[in-house]
Amino acid sequence: MNWPSMTSKVIHLDGRLQEFRQPIKASHVLSENPNCFLCSSETMFVDSLPPHLPGHEELQLGQIYFMIPISKSQTPLSLQDLCELAIKASTALGNSEMGYTAAKTPEFLHINGVRHGCMIPTNFDLVMINKVDQ
Repeated sequence: MNWPSMTSKVIHLDGRLQEFRQPIKASHVLSENPNCFLCSSETMFVDSLPPHLPGHEELQLGQIYFMIPISKSQTPLSLQDLCELAIKASTALGNSEMGYTAAKTPEFLHINGVRHGCMIPTNFDLVMINKVDQ
């Protein structure tokens, strides 16, 4: 099987995918986007603030990062926010030239007519994003 080479991936506000084949500092990526911060897809959770990737840290190969407007840095992420970011990432990866296949449009889970989450197809599996009421 021929896998795409390992890259760090940045999903921009407009949905554009930018890939880096070698480690690069977050500050370098942010220098072209002064009103934004980077957030790793693995550190984003419902009802929590999106953690800023420090400028001195290097983007890790194999990871996906989102460009987020600074204006949203003090706003907790909603389920809808995470679903929209997942859709944006799925679309960007599907459109990339690295050999990923486009995924279908995400489906929303409704229980008694109320939206509870969304199912996001990824390149490897189907991921369910769900908000748990506490």
